[in-house]
Amino acid sequence: MVIVGGLAAAAGPASAAESLPGWLKTDRAKIVTASGTPYTIRAANWFGLETPECAPHGLWAVTMEQALTDIAAMGFNTIRLPFSNQCLAASSASAIDPNINPDLMTLTPLQLMDKVIERSRAHGLSVILDRHRPGSDAQSQLWYTSAYSEQRWIDDWKMLAARYKNDSTVIGVDLHNEPNGPACWGCGDPARDWAAAATRAGNAVLSVNPNLLIVVEGVDRQNDGTYTWWGGGLKDARTTPITLSVPNRVVYSPHDYPASVYNQPWFSAPEYPANLAPLWDANWGYLVKENIAPVLVGEFGTKYETQSDKTWLATIVDYIAKNGISYAYWSYNADSGDTGGLVKDDWKTWQTAKLEALRPILTPRATTTPTPTPTATATPKPTSSPTPTATPKPTASPTPTATPKPTASPTPTPTASASPTPKPTTTPAPARVSATWILQNSWRGGYVAEFDVTAATAAKSWTVSWESRGAVSITNTWGMSCSIKSSIITCKGSGWATSLAPGQTVRVGLQVAATRTPSSPKLTVTAT
Repeated sequence: MVIVGGLAAAAGPASAAESLPGWLKTDRAKIVTASGTPYTIRAANWFGLETPECAPHGLWAVTMEQALTDIAAMGFNTIRLPFSNQCLAASSASAIDPNINPDLMTLTPLQLMDKVIERSRAHGLSVILDRHRPGSDAQSQLWYTSAYSEQRWIDDWKMLAARYKNDSTVIGVDLHNEPNGPACWGCGDPARDWAAAATRAGNAVLSVNPNLLIVVEGVDRQNDGTYTWWGGGLKDARTTPITLSVPNRVVYSPHDYPASVYNQPWFSAPEYPANLAPLWDANWGYLVKENIAPVLVGEFGTKYETQSDKTWLATIVDYIAKNGISYAYWSYNADSGDTGGLVKDDWKTWQTAKLEALRPILTPRATTTPTPTPTATATPKPTSSPTPTATPKPTASPTPTATPKPTASPTPTPTASASPTPKPTTTPAPARVSATWILQNSWRGGYVAEFDVTAATAAKSWTVSWESRGAVSITNTWGMSCSIKSSIITCKGSGWATSLAPGQTVRVGLQVAATRTPSSPKLTVTAT
C-alpha cells in the first residue's frame, strides 16, 4: 500500500497486465486457469455502452484512466461491460467531455469498447462482455425483438469473438441480460426456450474462439412455477444443463437484489434473513454446492440506505465468500438509479461504506479509502443528449399458486432512489383485467414505465390508459401498441401479450418522450 496526498491507495504489480489470468475454463464447480489453478472472478459492472449515449457513463466527469484505476484499486479484477447491438453499429457516442477525455471524442462505440479493453488490460483487469440490450432504448425479455433478430444477435457475437480472439483480456461473454416474461428453460418452444437459444449462440461463439467462457443467465419463471429475479432462476439447469460443442466453458449467472429494488415476499418473512441461503441454494447455489458447474452472480447491488438492504448485502457477501462464488457487483456507476454506485455523484469519491461491506470478497490488496481525485478541471455534464439513470433493474414476475418455496409477490414496491420516485399505484380491474403501474426510470426528457397486467378471467384483448401531461411521443413499447391523444396515453396488448389466460400476468411496458413524468397516475383498464 502507498500513501498519496494523505490517502491510502492500493499498490498494483509492477506490470498490472502480468496479473491477468489468461484464458479460463471450468472444472466442475470451479473456474480455473490453463494450469488448473482455481480463479475467482471479482467484477464490477460499468454500464453506458448499452444506453443512448453509447459510451461508458461518467466520462463527462473523470478520465477513463481514473475510472479503471479506481476499479482496480477497490479490489476488483474484472469489468462486466454491458453493450447494445444498436451501439455496436453506431457511428458516434455522446456524453464524453472533450476537456477530460479528448482522445475519446472521435471514437465509434465499438472503438470505445476496444479502448476499455486495451486500458483494462493495462490496469490488470479482465473483461466480460455483456449483451445487455438489443436496442439502446430498453431491455428485452427475449434474446431477439422485431428490430433485432436472433441471427443479428448471433452474428454480432461472432464478430466480437473474432475481434478479440487474440486478446485474453476478454475472458467471457454474457449472452443475454435477464431473460424474463415468456422466456422458458428447456420448454422446447424455439421462440421462448432460452436454454436452447443460449446453446445455439454459445456454440456459434466457440466456433470462432473456443477459449471463451460462455456466461448463461437464468429465467424468472422456473418450471415448477416459482418465480425469482429476472435472469435469476437456474433451478432447471439441473435437469436441462447447457451442453456446448467445446466442454468446460459454461458459467451460470443469476442476478439478485434487495427489497429496495423489489419487495419480494421473502424480505418480509419472519425468518428473514435466514431464509435467503436456502432460497439461493434452491435457485442456483446448488450448482456450486453439489460441484456441478461454476456460478457468477452477474448483478447484485444496493444503495445501502435501509437496514433490510444492509442485512441482505451482508448475507449475500457471506454466501459468496463461503462458497467461493464469482460475481459482478452492480455497479461502479454513480448514476445507477436503483442501486447507486461505488463512487459518489462526482465520480471520484469512493462509497466507503459499501466497499467495506464488500471487503470479504474483494481482492486482498484492496483498500476502501478514496484515491486522489484527478486534476482535470471539472465541467458540467454534457447536455447534448439526456443521460438517463441506470438500466431498470429486474422486478419479479407474479406468483401463481402458492408453493413451498418462496415465490414473487405480484405487488411491487417503489425502487429506492436518491430523488423521490412516484409510488406504483394499482387501479381495481373492471371485472376481467387489472394493471399495476411500475415506474422504472425517469429523466429530464422522458420516462420508462412497465405494467403487470393480470387477468382474473380469460381476455381476448385489453387496454390500459392514463393521463400523461407533457407527453410528446412513444419511443418504444414491448407487449403493447400505444398512442397519445390530448395527453391521454392508450395502450393495447399486442404480440405475445394480446390475449390473457385466466390467472395469467404479463409484464409489458413503454418508453415515453415527455417533459413531465406522471405521479401515481389513475389507470383505466378495459378488456373483452
